[in-house]
Amino acid sequence: MLVITMGVSGCGKTTIGKLLADNLKIPYFDADDFHPKENIEKMKNGIPLTDEDRFPWLQNLANQIEIWENAGGAVLSCSALKEDYRQILKSKVHNVQWVYLSGTYDLIAKRMKNRTNHYMKSKLLQSQFDTLEEPDYGLKIDILAPPTEIVNSILIKLNTYE
Repeated sequence: MLVITMGVSGCGKTTIGKLLADNLKIPYFDADDFHPKENIEKMKNGIPLTDEDRFPWLQNLANQIEIWENAGGAVLSCSALKEDYRQILKSKVHNVQWVYLSGTYDLIAKRMKNRTNHYMKSKLLQSQFDTLEEPDYGLKIDILAPPTEIVNSILIKLNTYE
């Protein structure tokens, strides 16, 4: 099984993705760990990434997703804000379960202000919401509930979609 938790920065992709992977007993990966140094430096300096910055990163992730599918599955957390990005990510595999973690700007901005040691600055949040193209497929999950409740809801829904 391949699951991609997606949404804007601060929506809980990592927290939910890790819990989901633990429950599914498959590896967890964070797309941020695959960014080249140049992208991370831009984000650290409050500069939004361009599509030109993102495409090599997305292609690399698509290659990794194919490897993970062949190895038995994985959970990946990735913003995947645009439909074009999602098409690249799934281009080399047969079946991806998308989990879109949805929340309001105010809620996510508050969460981002409370986190430490992350290179994505809260001032870039608006650019993420501006870029976001909500998918009309997969699971759309409201992030108001506690993480364990969110994961339980996802697990129930994934079992009915398989």
